[in-house]
Amino acid sequence: MRNLAADFRHTCEQHEGMAGYGWDEYDVRSGGRQTIHDEGNDIDLTTEFIKVPGGNHGGSWGVRIRGTPRDSAPPDLKTTVIFSAGMEGLGSLEVANSPDPLGMEGTVSLEGQTSELGDFKIDITEGPNTNAHPRRGHQSYDEKPLDRTMVASFQVPEEALWQTKPLMFTHMKKEIDGYIEKYGTEQHPPPWQTFTISNEAGPGNLHLIQKVFEGPFESVGESFLERFSHTLAPNAPFDTSDYERFSQSLFSNLIGGIGYFYGDSLVDRSYASEYEEENEGFWEETAEARGRSSVKIEGPSELYTSIPSRPFFPRGFLWDEGFHLLPVVDWDIDLTLDIVKSWFSLMDEDGWIGREQILGPEARSKVPQEFQVQYPHYANPPTLFLVLESFVDKLNAGNSNGKKSLNEQDLGNDLHTTHLDNDELAIQYLRDLYPLLKRHYFWFRRTQWGDIKSYDREAYSTREAYRWRGRTPQHILTSGLDDYPRAQPPHPGELHVDLISWMGMMTRSIKRIAETLGEAEDTTEFAGYETAIVRNIDDLHWSNKHQTYCDATIDDYEESAHVCHKGYISIFPFMTGLLPSDSPHLKAVLDLISDPTELWSDFGVRSLSQKDEFYGTEENYWRSPIWMNMNYLIVNALLTHAQTPGPHQTQATEIYTSLRQNLVQTVYEAWEKTGFAWEQYNPDTGEGQRTQHFTGWTSLVVKMMTMPDLKEGKRKGGAHDEL
Repeated sequence: MRNLAADFRHTCEQHEGMAGYGWDEYDVRSGGRQTIHDEGNDIDLTTEFIKVPGGNHGGSWGVRIRGTPRDSAPPDLKTTVIFSAGMEGLGSLEVANSPDPLGMEGTVSLEGQTSELGDFKIDITEGPNTNAHPRRGHQSYDEKPLDRTMVASFQVPEEALWQTKPLMFTHMKKEIDGYIEKYGTEQHPPPWQTFTISNEAGPGNLHLIQKVFEGPFESVGESFLERFSHTLAPNAPFDTSDYERFSQSLFSNLIGGIGYFYGDSLVDRSYASEYEEENEGFWEETAEARGRSSVKIEGPSELYTSIPSRPFFPRGFLWDEGFHLLPVVDWDIDLTLDIVKSWFSLMDEDGWIGREQILGPEARSKVPQEFQVQYPHYANPPTLFLVLESFVDKLNAGNSNGKKSLNEQDLGNDLHTTHLDNDELAIQYLRDLYPLLKRHYFWFRRTQWGDIKSYDREAYSTREAYRWRGRTPQHILTSGLDDYPRAQPPHPGELHVDLISWMGMMTRSIKRIAETLGEAEDTTEFAGYETAIVRNIDDLHWSNKHQTYCDATIDDYEESAHVCHKGYISIFPFMTGLLPSDSPHLKAVLDLISDPTELWSDFGVRSLSQKDEFYGTEENYWRSPIWMNMNYLIVNALLTHAQTPGPHQTQATEIYTSLRQNLVQTVYEAWEKTGFAWEQYNPDTGEGQRTQHFTGWTSLVVKMMTMPDLKEGKRKGGAHDEL
């Protein structure tokens, strides 16, 4: 029983003896093909998911499962496949076949009804005639022949429906105990007969359908490949079949992780005064406040989102999602806008969106208890505004063909780009979303403000400064950069250069949306904020001594002082597009990026300078590794400066060309070696590390490959010493 529990695959998990897995091609509108290389069980599984449009509820769908024994498998390999179907909420789901104590022959049908879908039917077919099943080798076969399909039905509490695997094992153990009692241990049936469910089809809200195969078994067309070659085809030097296959796989797994999530969540709305974090030692006060707070269950809520990693982070993360959608916006703008709208629909009356959406008990089972509660004063980088800005770019680039309304024929055609093909639809989408965008924007300004006046700081504006809430001496989890070195000890007078940069990007984005909507007064207001933020970034965060951008804190003499840890933080104004090509600080930023003794490596830009005292220390999460989301922002900013006339255009072009090459090669080589994309990459070896199958923002290399090749020659080493 112990081996069965270890070898039985259910949810997607890390380190289960897989030689790789993931979608080979996938489109949410038509389906896809996924391959699972199960080295531990000696079989490769291919699942094909096909959607057929029609009807009032999105059409019909089908799944085909094919098992191919691996080269190491015995010729008579036995494999069991179990399909489970459960009904949550109001509705019904029943087995339509007549009960048969020996098991069912032919197609097994489930019939159901819900208020949302009406009547529906699920058929589990026999598959082709080539499917083989274990033959009789024990007298127990006569009471449960394995060339039939076993069906068991259960009525379980709704909150336990997601626990299919333990429920199945509990049921299966009764069958195993029955075999032991009847046949003893000497005449026990073989494993493929023993580890089966009972034939007890009937009423219930959970149904298990089991088939047992011997040898190979089988229970999307060209449209994806053709469309990919037109939409996301890699440019030189990645315009080869190997890189195209790599790009298709990463992108398919990114959009293959898109799902619908529903459930309640844990929120602390005590609004304790300590959560303002206004006193020195505030992190100790907030810890005490959390200990005495009354956490409440809110919801249920629903969310349509992609996820960072199927095995380890199978839920929505706010700042991850903006990065996830940057490649998707080029593939399917309508899908992208649906997801953005779903996220903003989670907003409360104050303008807050929880940074981690842990919806329901199944989602919470994957998260340590100390991280399950969400706090309405905690922010997260507003990366969804990057996606909306990309949408505005596409509108302004003339992608709209000027059609003013949709007709019935449009709705029957390809729905990837209707918001670009119809001006009226695009403007209406932005107009509907705009009040939520403003509410969220002003929530940021109200809750994450930084103190300028109390410490006599000199700046263009006395209002444009920002500080992350949720700070501890070890972490600022809310910033997304967790353990990146900050001022010690924390101080309520801190100012964070990454946050003011995010606010600058957010302000620019919402200003452009207001301008697109013809909101003249709002456009003027946001333009004023943007100017003040850009000016204050230099006034408050530029260090002449260190020639870089830095956080600020209050020293022992109650004066503002820079805290400089060169790394991603230092180049945030550049990464968020707030440094013009004629900035007096651009040269220093470019030098820092391309210096091999600081941030540059042959595999990408490091998160922290090698010269920093905290480089590679303690958790070493954001203290050396290469992260693809930050590197994408760097490459994108370099491309902008490489294509804009200015004194440092040549340098930007050189760095862009080398960095783009290095990043794509790093992810590609690790993928070829291990079969996985990874959460982060080692700056010394380029090897993937931490979470495997991290096809969230690591898939941004797909977008990098579509960027233009700006240089005839290319090299592997640092760009700095060639300039």
